[in-house]
Amino acid sequence: MGELNVATVTRRPGVLLVDAQDTILQRLRQLLSPHPYTLYFARDAAEALRIMACEDINLVVSAAHLPQMDGPTLLARIHQHYPATTRILLTGNPDLQLLAKAINEGEIYRYLSKPWDDRELLLTLRQALEHQHSERERQRLEVLAQQQNSELKVLNVELEKRVAARTAELQQTADMLDLAYEELKHSYATGAELFSLLVNQRLPPDKQTNRRIIELVRAYCKIQGIDAATQRDLGMAAALHNIGKLSWSDSMMITPADLLHHAERERYRAYPAQSESLLMTLEPVQDAARLIRHHQEHWDGSGFPDHLKGEAIPLGSRLLKLAVDFIELQCGLVLERHMNSDEALVFLRKYAGRLYDPELVEGFIQVCSVYLSDVTLGDPSVKVLSTRELAAGMILARNLNADNGMLLLNAGKVLSVPLVDKLIAFETMEGARYSVFVKLPREEACALSTGHQAPENTAGR
Repeated sequence: MGELNVATVTRRPGVLLVDAQDTILQRLRQLLSPHPYTLYFARDAAEALRIMACEDINLVVSAAHLPQMDGPTLLARIHQHYPATTRILLTGNPDLQLLAKAINEGEIYRYLSKPWDDRELLLTLRQALEHQHSERERQRLEVLAQQQNSELKVLNVELEKRVAARTAELQQTADMLDLAYEELKHSYATGAELFSLLVNQRLPPDKQTNRRIIELVRAYCKIQGIDAATQRDLGMAAALHNIGKLSWSDSMMITPADLLHHAERERYRAYPAQSESLLMTLEPVQDAARLIRHHQEHWDGSGFPDHLKGEAIPLGSRLLKLAVDFIELQCGLVLERHMNSDEALVFLRKYAGRLYDPELVEGFIQVCSVYLSDVTLGDPSVKVLSTRELAAGMILARNLNADNGMLLLNAGKVLSVPLVDKLIAFETMEGARYSVFVKLPREEACALSTGHQAPENTAGR
C-alpha cells in the first residue's frame, strides 16, 4: 500500500445502486443526488460487475431479486473480487435463505427493507462510508508504523557500529529515536478510539465522559490484574458504550436520565441494544458489543434491555456500569445534581445489591481512591455522616455543597453546635439530605483500619 493520495481523500465516494426497477433507481437518484456521492446505476448483475471493473466504487446497494443473478450472489462476487467495497442488501420481501446467503457469502454491512425510511437509508450509507474510511486509515497507519519501525531498527544497527567513536552524539540520537518511537506507538493506539471521539463531539466539554470512563476502566484492570484479552474488550466497550446515542437530539444528549419524559425514556432504554447492533457487524468488537448491551442491567434484575439478574450479567458489563454511573453522576447525566467524586461513590455503595454487584463496589471504590487524587472515601479516617450525626469538633474532609451547587462549608472547617444546627435547618428548608465527609480522630481511624468499622451511613441522593 503506497502513500495516501490527496485526491483519494478529497474525491466524492462512489456509490453503485443496483435494482431491476427503474422507479426504484429513480427514487434513489432523487434521494442521494443532493449528497456528496458519485452515483452509478445498474439494472442487473452483469452491468454492475462491468461498472465495478471500470470505476472506483466504495459502496454497493443491491436489490435481493435481480434477473439472471440474485443480489446475494452479486454481493458475494463483489466481496471476492473487491473486498474493500462495502455491501448493503435492499429487499422488499425478506427471504431468510437469501439473507443468510448475503450475510455468509457476501458478508454484507447491513440489509434494509423496502419501502425504506429515507433518514435510515442516508444514516446507514453515511455510517458505512465513515467506517470504511476509518478502516482504510487504520491500515495506512499500520503500514506506516511498520515501515518506520523497520527504518528505526536499521538506524539503530548503524548507530551501534559507530558507538565507540561517537558515544555522546549517538546517545543523544538514540534518546530522540526512542521518544519518536514511543510517540508513534501512542498515536497508533489512539486510533482505536476514533468512534469514541466522534461521540464526544456531540457533547459540551463538561458532559464529555468517554475519555474519563476509558481511563478509569484501564486503571481498574491494571490494579486488579485483569488479563490482556478482557482489558482489550473492556477498553473498547468503554470507548463505544454510548454510540447508540448518536441519533439523539442535542438536548436529549445532555438531559439527566431521571428527567427524561416517557418517549425519551423509551429511547434511552433502547440505546445499549442499539449500540450493540451498530457494532455487531464488526467481528473484532463483538465481545465488547455484548458487554455494551448489558451495561445498564441491574443486579436485582430491574435493568434493561434484557432484565438480567445477578451473575447472569457479564462481569465486564457490571464493571462498565460502575464506571459509567460514577463518571455520569459527576457530570449531571444521571441526576440533575452534579455530585463530587466521593458523593458518587457513596451513591454506588448505597445501591450495591440493587443496581450494582455488591462484590465489585468496594474494590471499585478502592481503585478510585488509588487512581483519583480527589477521592477521600478510601481513607479509613474519613467517614460519611448525615447532618444529625454530626458533632462539635468534627472537621470537614471536603467541601459541602447544596443541591443547587452553592458552597455551604469549606474543607477543613471545624464544626460547632450552632453551625450544625444551622446546617440541619438549611437542609430541612431545602428538603434535601446531605452526605457530610468528616475526618475521624486518630483512635477511631485505627479502629476502622483493624476491622472494627461501624455501619456506614449512605444518606444522600
